[in-house]
Amino acid sequence: MAQGNNFPLLKNAREHHTSKFSSEELIVRRGQAFTITFNGAERPEQNLIFIAETGMAPKKTSEPCEEYVLEEFGIIFAGNKNHISSFGWNFGQFQGDILNICLAIMDRSLYYRQDPITDVSHRHNPRYLGRVLSAMVNANDDQGVVLGNWSGKYEGGKNPTSWTGSGEILQSWKKSGFKPVKYGQCWVFAAVLTTVLRCLGIPTRTITNFSSAHDADGNLRVDEFYDAEGNHLERGADSVWNFHVWNESWFTRNDLGPSYSGWQVLDATPQEESGGIYQCGPASRHAIKEGEVELDYDGPFVFAEVNADCMYWNYDSATGKKTLIFSKATEIGASISTKAVGRDARVDVTRDYKYEEGSAKEREIFKKARKKLGLEDKFDPTAPKQEEVEQKPDISGKFKVAGSLEVGKDLNLLLVLENLQSDAKTVNVNMTAWSTLYTRRRVNQIWKDSLSVTLAPKEEKQFPIKIKYPEYQQQLTTDKTIQVTALCHVKDGIQVLVKRNITLDNPAIDIQVLGEAKVNKEVVVEVAFTNPINEEVKDCVLQVEGSDLLQGILELRWVPEPSPAIRHTGMWAWMSWN
Repeated sequence: MAQGNNFPLLKNAREHHTSKFSSEELIVRRGQAFTITFNGAERPEQNLIFIAETGMAPKKTSEPCEEYVLEEFGIIFAGNKNHISSFGWNFGQFQGDILNICLAIMDRSLYYRQDPITDVSHRHNPRYLGRVLSAMVNANDDQGVVLGNWSGKYEGGKNPTSWTGSGEILQSWKKSGFKPVKYGQCWVFAAVLTTVLRCLGIPTRTITNFSSAHDADGNLRVDEFYDAEGNHLERGADSVWNFHVWNESWFTRNDLGPSYSGWQVLDATPQEESGGIYQCGPASRHAIKEGEVELDYDGPFVFAEVNADCMYWNYDSATGKKTLIFSKATEIGASISTKAVGRDARVDVTRDYKYEEGSAKEREIFKKARKKLGLEDKFDPTAPKQEEVEQKPDISGKFKVAGSLEVGKDLNLLLVLENLQSDAKTVNVNMTAWSTLYTRRRVNQIWKDSLSVTLAPKEEKQFPIKIKYPEYQQQLTTDKTIQVTALCHVKDGIQVLVKRNITLDNPAIDIQVLGEAKVNKEVVVEVAFTNPINEEVKDCVLQVEGSDLLQGILELRWVPEPSPAIRHTGMWAWMSWN
């Protein structure tokens, strides 16, 4: 940025696509010429020295920058691999004071505080900038922007699900004297990082990985433990999240070579330390796909997020013995998603992160990654143990959804068991259902049951399960997720674990513009909501924001009637400020 009458602001802003910034200063982008005018009559006795420096061999990017730099509104995907949902997010990188806030973020990083001269000299490099900002968007080491909270309790701050845009978060951080904003979870960190990087001119998008692994010990596998009743146990630091959101930014990797340029993975969610602080990336997406996990930065962690193997164990707390139930190489990294360019649709980019799941090439790359990390190609890198010998099961099982998945309605499932053998099998089944966070951490037990069944040779049977709304109503978290498990004890055979993670949908909110929308003219908007349950819903808040549509965030409160047949409608006048 620069000031002065010698810089034609409007002309440069138009040519550099920076006219949306609310600033009286010159804002130009790297790698593109800009115009300076000189008046020779002014102080002709003085010499003028003008110095401009760029990074090494700046190149013009061929990505659709209209989407990844200039677009202020986006779609973020959530839910689980069986039931993908989405929600809107207002990135708002051109709003008010956002640019100055983004510059302030860099000036408060640990890198700047430790060595400001070196830090500033490296800011031309998006690889360096991305890594610094992945640390600063979270508050773990450096009083950064957002404080993470996965406890399910959000006193003293906002529930992460209530945020709808980055502007309020960044403005709150500045207004508080740069104290961390409470609270965020993965999509909040990713959305704020998208705003900051787009604001600084780096093409960036959000990526959602379903069944995302958190490999805490770096062995490219995640271990899950269950007791004899089928309850998921919190043992060890490994976990699998229903979904996890990170970022991709587009830039060259001169440190690695041209084949590793393009989309780079950055993750501002504080999960594991890298270089002594909570930062992650940039990791070349191409390197991840090819198993080049030794390359900078954080290759093993990102590779595991999309391609770790899962190990499921039965754990006996009385004896401390663990027994392998089964392993699965195709569980992690499903339906990796991002928003389409120019439209609100989902694009699947899974094949950009790994080869076809279960293929010979995918297994070859997995073994290559383990070898680069010095891990032997067996379940445990230490000596093989008897409890890690996987046996073939006598039966198979799965949960099927039988009905809609909506908050306020009963949850109907089918447990399907099939005998794989030529002789009859007697099975005792222990079933549980827990409300969870989207990280699959258990919160409240909702339901439990058991059954005994004899399956004739090759027979399949279905068992209906109904969990009524009053059973889960008070136990459900704001993530609206439930994990159902069935641990099947086969007489004279091995145990079989059947599980399903379920995400419930909230009732829809319908928005309709009444009349023609014109710039700088009020327009009436109708918002309709239907209460899905037969009781009063209290303390309802409608929160609306939109770049160039509203100044700030609009919040309105009302109480819908206790009847699913009643559609509650409100009309408000919005102004387009663009």
